[in-house]
Amino acid sequence: MPYVPDYVELHRSGELQKRIDTLREILKECELCPRKCGVNRLEGEVGFCGAGAELVVSSVSPHFGEEPPLVGFRGSGTIFLTHCNLRCVFCQNYDISHMGNGYVTTPSEMANKMLRLQEMGCHNINFVTPTHYVPQIVASLPEAIDSGLRLPLVFNCGGYESLEVIKLLAGIIDIYMPDVKYSDGEVAKRYSASPDYPEVIKEVLPEMHRQVGDLKTDKDGIAERGLLIRHLVMPEGLAGTHDLMEFIATEISKDSYVNIMAQYRPLYRAAEFPELNRRITVEEYQEAIEIAEKAGLHRGF
Repeated sequence: MPYVPDYVELHRSGELQKRIDTLREILKECELCPRKCGVNRLEGEVGFCGAGAELVVSSVSPHFGEEPPLVGFRGSGTIFLTHCNLRCVFCQNYDISHMGNGYVTTPSEMANKMLRLQEMGCHNINFVTPTHYVPQIVASLPEAIDSGLRLPLVFNCGGYESLEVIKLLAGIIDIYMPDVKYSDGEVAKRYSASPDYPEVIKEVLPEMHRQVGDLKTDKDGIAERGLLIRHLVMPEGLAGTHDLMEFIATEISKDSYVNIMAQYRPLYRAAEFPELNRRITVEEYQEAIEIAEKAGLHRGF
């Protein structure tokens, strides 16, 4: 049978609207992420991420550079959102995440964008950097669902999430795709101003997994539901790959789908940090793969 996302029934029952109302209230004293800036975004105030009350989109299109279970045959329906709650010094999308390049999009316009991606044959709707726009994204779903949206929703995030907000997304998000960036708080503080990142990621990953489980695919290998973890290998072992892979294998699941990524490049402000100002070596990447394998992980890399 065709996959039917849980958000359809959530909408029919009226629970989705309750979540929308709860999430909108959070914008009045914003605590959508662990920074808990406390600004009233509905009144035009902005916090660390730089986002206000309105949803700002950078681009919408089928994307073929994501993981194979997301891309499939017709691409992942990717919606790039502007601003970011991490603002890493080595960001590859700094023009979007730091500079905020994009255009204001209403909930109705967002619904139409999702429906258009579905009409184009995309396998999912992939929200890139959605953390600071959760209320606006969820508010766009009722119109889209009423008009026939039935694709899995992908939460493509940096991993620096509010546990309370992730709990509010239960039954709404089908596929969580967090970056698992750092195991050392000092490293996280230096490059992403988030010294509590290791504690946060170890709190939210289990909740994501509790909601959706290990990544599940259909008979064609297309992802329908589950947790898909990304890990970017950094120079000098700065990402703390060993500790993170051990945590995933022992505390989440050895069947976790983990994409160990080799595409680190010294962009944005990386040149200001000598240890970041180079690509990784083949040996560094191979070591990361071996670490994952020794931990008992076997999917995705």
